[in-house]
Amino acid sequence: MAAWVLPDHIADVLPSEARHIEELRRLCLDTARGFGYELVMPPLLEHVDSLLSAPGSQQDLQTFKMVDQLSGRSLGLRIDTTPQVARIDAHLLNRSGVTRLCYCGPVVHTLPASPYATREPLQFGAEIYGHTGLEADLEILQLALQSLRTAGLADFHVDLSDARILPALLKGHALSPELSATISDALSHKNVSGMRELGKHLPQPLAKALQTLVQMYGDISVLAQARQEFSQWPEVVHALDQLEWLASHVKHPVSIDLADLRGFAYYSGPRFSVFVPETSDALARGGRYDEVGAVFGRKRPAAGFSMDIKALVSLLAHPQPQAAIRAPWGEDEALSQTIAQLRSQGHTVVCMLPGHESEVDEFHCDRELFEHQGKWTLRPLKTN
Repeated sequence: MAAWVLPDHIADVLPSEARHIEELRRLCLDTARGFGYELVMPPLLEHVDSLLSAPGSQQDLQTFKMVDQLSGRSLGLRIDTTPQVARIDAHLLNRSGVTRLCYCGPVVHTLPASPYATREPLQFGAEIYGHTGLEADLEILQLALQSLRTAGLADFHVDLSDARILPALLKGHALSPELSATISDALSHKNVSGMRELGKHLPQPLAKALQTLVQMYGDISVLAQARQEFSQWPEVVHALDQLEWLASHVKHPVSIDLADLRGFAYYSGPRFSVFVPETSDALARGGRYDEVGAVFGRKRPAAGFSMDIKALVSLLAHPQPQAAIRAPWGEDEALSQTIAQLRSQGHTVVCMLPGHESEVDEFHCDRELFEHQGKWTLRPLKTN
């Protein structure tokens, strides 16, 4: 195999797509700024014990690791930016009130999330710290949806779930880690027959509740049905009330999946996933994770979301080539000054190097500079 062949699920991003990705990155960050979110840039690599100390450390297998030549300690490439932002909030900013932070940078996974996914997503996200109320959850959801709308998407729906439901049902039951993992797997895969088989090893009320939970997905009417089925669990009913409140404020189609356990394990309250018709996996995920900062010595309310800008680009129409001005190469001072002035005004001016006048690239030259009576002037460029 040639040395310059890239690893599986790792790819170069070529000019036109790279420009599109960068423009979307700026749009998303500007959208977050419009909501009052401050930009942070955590490092791509940290000490492994810091990266994997947050809840959900089962992601260990997804983390690339290496040895630091300076300290001899193990380093890891981040697979998710949220724990890093929680560390920044807890140790570097340490503010007492509400803090809104956003970020956009690469994360790296040892394994792709799906057969056609990249192992190097460009993760954009936002976090809000310091507010326990649903207002923060709603703001994060609204920011996620506005980011997608700003990018040019309109046809998507929101799927709501809650991380508290399963723990509330399992509360008071001493289950082995293996059995708990099997239950979670059956819920994630909507395995009704598998859950029925697991119920043979569980107390009857719990078995019945889990067999009901695995089928609790559909439209908004699922919430009313769930209230009846889980009326003896006040914590579950409270979570359902909060989901209904959030759903009432969403201006897009809403579905409910109370058995959804996908994503990172640090979620501790309402969760949401945003889907578009073209994909089977969520384009954006978010929710509440009040426990995420505890391992850094500062547990405080938090909610946020993230999405992959590269995945977003793949769903959008390819942009038209950027309009540009073609100019001849030359040492004439007047020409140089004219080109500099046009560029300072925001125009793209492409100088045609000698012998390469007919080459094309991602820019669409629709005007050209030409000399007329000793002055350099713009005119429309004739096309064949």
